[in-house]
Amino acid sequence: MTTDEPPERHCRVVINDEEQYSVWATDRDIPPGWHAEGFTGTRPACLAHIDKVWTDLRPRSTREAMNP
Repeated sequence: MTTDEPPERHCRVVINDEEQYSVWATDRDIPPGWHAEGFTGTRPACLAHIDKVWTDLRPRSTREAMNP
């Protein structure tokens, strides 16, 4: 999804195996390697949700390597 899309477009929060988050339009198929996180709403609402839940931006593999 590009940033020039209308903010009222219905979106979902998606997450990959590295626990990285993104916003994806609900009318589009989720790309391979990603799955729905469970939150849906407008793009701004999805971004606000990600701000709350994604507190450590390091990929999961990096976090695990640093904290054995």
